[in-house]
Amino acid sequence: MVGRTRPFAAFEWMIAWRYLRARRAEGGVSVMTWISLIGITLAVFALIATLAVRTGLREETLRIILGGTAHLEVFYPEQERENGARDQLIRDYQAVADRIVAQPDVLQAVPVVKERLIGNARRNNAPVELYGIAPEDLATFPSIAEADRSQGDLSRFSEGLALGDQLARTLGVSVGSQVRLIFPNGVRTPSGFSPRISAFEVVYIFRSGQGFIDATRAYLPLDQAQPFLNREGGVNQIDVMLADPETVDEVMFPILQAADEQAFGWTWRDRAGGMLRALQLQDNALYILLFILVLIATLNIVSGLVMLVKNKGRDIGILRTIGLSEGSVLRVFFLVGASVGIAGTILGTILGALFALNIEHVYALMDVITGGSRASLEAQGFFFPPAVLRPFDVAAAMALSLGLSFIVTIFPARRAARMNPVEALRYE
Repeated sequence: MVGRTRPFAAFEWMIAWRYLRARRAEGGVSVMTWISLIGITLAVFALIATLAVRTGLREETLRIILGGTAHLEVFYPEQERENGARDQLIRDYQAVADRIVAQPDVLQAVPVVKERLIGNARRNNAPVELYGIAPEDLATFPSIAEADRSQGDLSRFSEGLALGDQLARTLGVSVGSQVRLIFPNGVRTPSGFSPRISAFEVVYIFRSGQGFIDATRAYLPLDQAQPFLNREGGVNQIDVMLADPETVDEVMFPILQAADEQAFGWTWRDRAGGMLRALQLQDNALYILLFILVLIATLNIVSGLVMLVKNKGRDIGILRTIGLSEGSVLRVFFLVGASVGIAGTILGTILGALFALNIEHVYALMDVITGGSRASLEAQGFFFPPAVLRPFDVAAAMALSLGLSFIVTIFPARRAARMNPVEALRYE
């Protein structure tokens, strides 16, 4: 009894390789093979390059969002004091900060006072979001201490104000200028509250790269901000920095428990979740478009195989006559199409990786070709995202390309396998 042919035997690979390199005069489809190979290569390259740039854009956006703001803000509910007054101040803020820092994944817990007020310099006025913070804590904020552009000396922060560059421009001030801060609810009088006005020297001007921070944010040393904002002995909140901001939802509950049983929190996802969801929706839409692009490229394999099956009808009839099974014929033509898909996927992955790893050179080349100036655009606040090559994205792109290549190859391969050898040889 004749034994069953082992799947993907050596002779099946040999026949498939013979068909792949056959010349047109021999009934091969080398032109269609090259078209399929180039199409898949370019499609995979586009998919990997786009995913890398989109990942870089998301990480750069997160860096900007989180560079000058807390990953988690811890508040207290409104409480009644001994004198009958009610407020939300955290009185034992240093002890609370120490308990929070002791939690896993917490890098820093920063006590701050916070208030919206008015800034004035000569005839210029602007809304100001004032943060009272200890100098040593502000020095740890990357987007402030390591700002893209800055003026003045952050080491002098204990002597005055640090302003965002857009706010400084609105007020028309520079380092060394005086800015008056107007706190509407500053002093309680029999007839109500009257504004408290104090002048502070500008000692540092920064550009964080985040528009709303640069346009409104001002920092004042905590020991000066507390009496100015009527926060003596307390702070509004504890700003918590995490080792991994993405885990904020998982670690928030134990942090709040360590702070106080009644404490509640506000995460960076609550603050910037809309922007991240918009980016995710854009990514999904882009992935669908690129999926269609890869599908179109892999469909070229079908065209090539259909032509190959038609040209090789006589060969198929002879192979079936000498004993090749339908399964063997199917596997031969499957190997032809799959080999094109595998080769295109590998080449596209290599090109995509090279593009991502050399994105800075790509930007420089586009500068030369278009005559644009990246430096001038970055000076206006625009940024060019890096390309971040994640193993998951590369694996997903390769799996998509290979999966589609294998699937579309099955149909023409089945057609070849089911060809009647008598019909194939009738006119030979």
